Amino acid sequence: MGRVFVIGGSSAYLLEKENFGRIIEVKRLDTPYGISNPIYKIEHPNGFIYHFLSRHGEKDYDTTAPFVNYRANIYAAKEIGAEIVVSWSGPGSLREDFKPGDFVVPTDVLDFTKSRKSTFFENGGLGFVRQSPLFCPNVRKALISVLSNLELPFHEIGVYVCTEGPRLETKAEIKMFKNLGADLVGMTLVPEVFLARELELCYGALCYVTNYAEGIKNYEFKGGVLFEGMLREEERKRVDLAVSQFPIIVLKVVEELQKSDRNCPCSRLMERYRRKGKIGNNWKDWLFKL
Repeated sequence: MGRVFVIGGSSAYLLEKENFGRIIEVKRLDTPYGISNPIYKIEHPNGFIYHFLSRHGEKDYDTTAPFVNYRANIYAAKEIGAEIVVSWSGPGSLREDFKPGDFVVPTDVLDFTKSRKSTFFENGGLGFVRQSPLFCPNVRKALISVLSNLELPFHEIGVYVCTEGPRLETKAEIKMFKNLGADLVGMTLVPEVFLARELELCYGALCYVTNYAEGIKNYEFKGGVLFEGMLREEERKRVDLAVSQFPIIVLKVVEELQKSDRNCPCSRLMERYRRKGKIGNNWKDWLFKL
């Protein structure tokens, strides 16, 4: 059983899975919420097992953020025995000092999604779960440690605003998000993080900045290129370099988390309901409690 489950975000489909370790098995899980994305059972170079899932597709960006089956993927992570989820995401920057190619370990989110299924608890009166600290302190610590040791450019504090997509945001929306205190804008961490917390999984995220959001830089429109001109060539090279670092980052973070203790609040988020007798230890019963 692998205790760590990695969700690869933007550009995961461009990276050879063999760079993440020896692939033992690939399968989709049939869950009550639909079929999960393909899950790779991988042997780490140090001999232990972990799992990897590409959020948007296998060969290209095939599934945009609003249409990812987040519930099936997180259910599958719990089903195979994972305790810790590490995900990555490629948001835009709302700050000039968060440059394309920089990494960010986010601390909080603003949820501006509109029509996504954001809870497992549609029955039973469950789900009143505290959301601070939102991201697991242990996963954040591991990510910061690895980024520091690799001497990669990163920021260890940042608020991620999650929009519905798949369209990019308007200039006025970005101005509003900045006024609300957001540093990054993306489309994938919600509802993923909330779903993971409902199942008492540790969840942490690593962002790599893909571009400046609309209006942060005065870039002219260019048809036929990524983000229609919101990413200059020298910035694109920094982004590509950041993406190329993910296999080594993942291997080191997974190794650190594999041997870590779960001395965080994540595994006790549903404890109040257990003490009230509303739920037992079988987590599957929580989801369909009437």
